[in-house]
Amino acid sequence: MASTNDIKNGMVLDLDGQLWQVLWFQHHKPGKGNAVVRTKIKNVLTGKTVDKTFNSDSKVDTATVDRSDMQYLYHDGTGFVFMDMTSYDQIVIPDDIVGDAKDYMLEEQMATVATHQGNALFIELPASVELVVTYTEPGLQGDRSTGGTKPATLETGKQIQVPLFLSQGEKVKVDTRTGDYLGRVTN
Repeated sequence: MASTNDIKNGMVLDLDGQLWQVLWFQHHKPGKGNAVVRTKIKNVLTGKTVDKTFNSDSKVDTATVDRSDMQYLYHDGTGFVFMDMTSYDQIVIPDDIVGDAKDYMLEEQMATVATHQGNALFIELPASVELVVTYTEPGLQGDRSTGGTKPATLETGKQIQVPLFLSQGEKVKVDTRTGDYLGRVTN
């Protein structure tokens, strides 16, 4: 049990037997009445997102979620295989739990795997990753950074928009939350 004043981003709540992850929260004190905590929460299993308001200082159940750093090894057809770097235990996480994170994962990459009672709940990647552009149309003379964008395919198969001056084989930094191009990586 925790107070609604203790709610933080990333916290997992147990509401009516379902697990909900807090995506966003805000303490609100209206001119009249009691203070409340507004939240945007996501169902861990279904991915459904809802807005929920709690009375300030009320109690909510929190779920015990274990987060451990694991290395992504490979996809075996039924799911993604991760290895715990401390115990060397391997677990298979189904495709639907990994979700869109697969678009940014390369073999041997580290990720945080959240589990509850031995079941994998979700994958947390770093805020940005560096990936190589495997295909994009060639840029033309005169294309500059202030110009438009063009589609580019990354080494994971994900397609994003990049500036016109980028060419095939270059390494780019990509935001894993939005899929946006953040910049070119120079060695």
